[in-house]
Amino acid sequence: MIIIMDPQATVAQISRVLRAVEEIGFQPRPSHGKNGTVIGVMGAGDNARLRELASLDGVAEVTTMNTPFKLSAREYRPESTIVELSGGRLGGDDFIVMAGPCSVESHDQLFDAARAVRAAGAVVLRGGAFKPRTSPYSFMGLGEEGLRLLLAAKRELGLDVITEAMAPDQVALVAKYADIIQIGARNMQNYALLEEVGRIRKPVMLKRGMMSTVEELLLAAEYIMSNGNQQVILCERGIRTFETATRNTCDISAVPVLKDKTHLPVIVDPSHAVGVREYIPAVARAALAAGADGIIVEVHCNPAEALSDGAQALTPSMFADLMETLRPIAAAVGKNMAGPQEG
Repeated sequence: MIIIMDPQATVAQISRVLRAVEEIGFQPRPSHGKNGTVIGVMGAGDNARLRELASLDGVAEVTTMNTPFKLSAREYRPESTIVELSGGRLGGDDFIVMAGPCSVESHDQLFDAARAVRAAGAVVLRGGAFKPRTSPYSFMGLGEEGLRLLLAAKRELGLDVITEAMAPDQVALVAKYADIIQIGARNMQNYALLEEVGRIRKPVMLKRGMMSTVEELLLAAEYIMSNGNQQVILCERGIRTFETATRNTCDISAVPVLKDKTHLPVIVDPSHAVGVREYIPAVARAALAAGADGIIVEVHCNPAEALSDGAQALTPSMFADLMETLRPIAAAVGKNMAGPQEG
């Protein structure tokens, strides 16, 4: 259930309602916005004792939520969640571009790619230090050495860093180096991992599983948010269908659906969605036009020699061309193309 406070409710009135919810035996989760406060009640169905709280001063309405996901629902928080980055505001009027290699392979490989994507306008550097691979014989990343290289690139170039944590015991380590922690598609329903990133206070990008529905993605986000971390970014990265022309099928329709159902920022990963570099720019443009708050794109200076996913990596020149074509679309849909901060 949710308790909608009157926009003019005082701090004392809100505090009284929070105490009353706890006295009944439930956990209140207040969301404060410019239009007032909404209190989500965790662990409650249509409870008669909670409905009686409608008589308290400052309460406008007590109602049942119609969605299985609670904390991420627009009903709970009508205003969009903003994730503050050093180069822009994800979930607001900025369009955020994250770019870099699939895997961190070496100092020179990472820094060459990082300098290229920064020059073209990316504000977040992506790169995998721990890589979940389909084959156990594939390159699985440099581990903590890869994290150190990402941090070094951040310090030199002023880019925020996003990289993946694959297991609960990696979260604290990754959080030491990264600004955003990525949860990959294969781990979308790794609930122990979701609960662990829920306990940290850094943004988490949650990728949609390749065979998961939108509702399952939002319920996975609830695991993170119910453990205290409200800075969740949702990522559409393609789902598995019968089509074989592309690596996956990019569900562009998921973008407006998610923007309608949830207050969380939504980005698209066109690289994993299609897996063919020639098609990535078109899908990236479609994501922006559909209302996405950003994209995450793979860029490698020599894709033919990449240790992972070379076929879907843009070259620096292709990425620069893509960024130029995104600018007029951003202007048309009312978005600002965020850029890196000058040091």
